[in-house]
Amino acid sequence: MKAVILAGGGGTRLWPLSTPEKPKQFHSLVSDKTLLQDTFDRLSFLEPEDIFVATNESYAHYIESQLPEIQKENIIIEPALRDTASCIGFAATIINNRFGKDEVMAIIYSDHLIKNKQQFEESLRIAEQIAKSESTLNIVEVPALTPNTGLGYVHLGPKWNTIDDTDIFEIKNFTEKPDLETAKKFVESGEYAWNTGIYVWKASTLLEKFAIHAQDTFEKFQKIDSALTTSTSNSTSENSNPFTDQKVTSVIAEVYPTLQKISIDFAIMEKVSPKEIRIILSNLGWSDIGTWDTLFAELEETGKHDKITELEKIKNSK
Repeated sequence: MKAVILAGGGGTRLWPLSTPEKPKQFHSLVSDKTLLQDTFDRLSFLEPEDIFVATNESYAHYIESQLPEIQKENIIIEPALRDTASCIGFAATIINNRFGKDEVMAIIYSDHLIKNKQQFEESLRIAEQIAKSESTLNIVEVPALTPNTGLGYVHLGPKWNTIDDTDIFEIKNFTEKPDLETAKKFVESGEYAWNTGIYVWKASTLLEKFAIHAQDTFEKFQKIDSALTTSTSNSTSENSNPFTDQKVTSVIAEVYPTLQKISIDFAIMEKVSPKEIRIILSNLGWSDIGTWDTLFAELEETGKHDKITELEKIKNSK
């Protein structure tokens, strides 16, 4: 399994700490390490060469300085901000080209908090197993515990299976950021989970869905794939990084900015049949650290009062 850490977001809700020049994933908020470094450490069950980071050119230097273990050819640079469908599809194109149609990839956000590392690893492994055997689109989700209106929700369908004491569900539908009354009904029903965006699938499976539901985008990914293949066939062992190939970077620079700006949920996940999706329900101790209130609540729970005082000064300086 390959993991792709998404590290190109702006984190605007934590302004003025999080800025376009240095968004929240590159800051130390809940530990002595940055959120990006915590995310990388959470993936320590993988070899460093199996971990990729997707970001934009403005943040590449943060990746290199904060994660020196990441290989240069595993830093995926987006030449334009085209939302998660383009970013994830681009990463899938690279992984499918480099490792073949049976390779599984996991999508991990760099600015999320996950407290239960062991459960995280186990859930990813279960999702990997399902991706290989069923060729489904799999999401590691967490139970919806409070009526949070800033998160997306999934309505759980019938239980599909139980693997290693973890329940796997089909899905009924997605709901993006409901109003408070709706969110309360979701939580009270016990039938909903928060949508974490932790996706696990074969790269080839995702690209097949692009071919069906976003054909124009898929055809552009194919142009990038052709350039990567040509570069690989011409490369030497001393220069195996395709992103140093001028022809490859030229194709990417030409094609990528023309991709539709749309999220992976709207482009693919809400268009495929519910039968093509599996939900791995897991107690990860998950939070997206998306607001000041969420951040302060986490620091209060862990007794980091000095950090709260420090961050309150920054928050109040705006």
